[in-house]
Amino acid sequence: MNEQKTSLFTWQNARAFLLWAVFPLLIGLLLAGFLFPQPQIGIIRLSAPIDPYSGADLLRQIDYVRHHPEIRGVVLALDSPGGTVADTEAVYLELLNLRKTVPVVASVNLMAASGAYYLSVGTDYILCKPTSDVGNIGVIGYTPPIPSLVDGIVSTGPYKLFGYERSEYVRQIEQVKQGFASAVQLGRGDRLKAEMTEVLSGKLWLGADAVRLGLADALGGESDAVEKAAQLAGARNPKVVEVGLLTLNEMAAQGAPFYGVSPEGILLSTPANAGLYYLYIPPSSPEAQK
Repeated sequence: MNEQKTSLFTWQNARAFLLWAVFPLLIGLLLAGFLFPQPQIGIIRLSAPIDPYSGADLLRQIDYVRHHPEIRGVVLALDSPGGTVADTEAVYLELLNLRKTVPVVASVNLMAASGAYYLSVGTDYILCKPTSDVGNIGVIGYTPPIPSLVDGIVSTGPYKLFGYERSEYVRQIEQVKQGFASAVQLGRGDRLKAEMTEVLSGKLWLGADAVRLGLADALGGESDAVEKAAQLAGARNPKVVEVGLLTLNEMAAQGAPFYGVSPEGILLSTPANAGLYYLYIPPSSPEAQK
């Protein structure tokens, strides 16, 4: 009989302990997870030329981060030769705005050339691999044709075909180049060791040389970039998320159309049309041989 009473007493004590200690603790943990979610570091990837489609995708991802405060920092993972001036500048300006709320770290994989490097100087910190291709700072464009030499085309004015006088177009390219130079100087500041004449030469540097010249901050991979972004954000044990996938899931849930690709379902190559480009074109490509 005494053993039964002892057993009952023990079970009652255990139940009381569960009710008054364990259950409140579990509820507290659930509430803490709801009120204070695990911090996240978001990866935004650019693995294509910058054009209206990839540019729109980057802008959409930046906007997603801006509206999700659980993402405490961003890694901009770059593998791109650059692209159109207008789309590059649009993304660059939004990166500057994003940096007002969260730190952004650039991680160069194979290449951050021309416009892609332009985006990197809009971040707080640049990491690259020892053999990454970095730089190619400058502008390319098609020279307007002489109207009288274009066979089979009749226009109502001497500049209708292209929109600019040849000499004016050259001046515009120089103006755009100076804008690129200003972005590099603003982004790198005192960290830039190279002379601007060398910076604007159009060279591609290996990552190790880019760090030596102050075009990048340190050597490292994406995991190092995540660690740096977490450090700048003051986020402990963050969860790493792919922002591109999150935006696609959100759009799918809303039934929204996808604008990240061309109507044919592929990213457009550049340059496809006349215009100005922050773009690296390999010497073996058809465009480089024109």
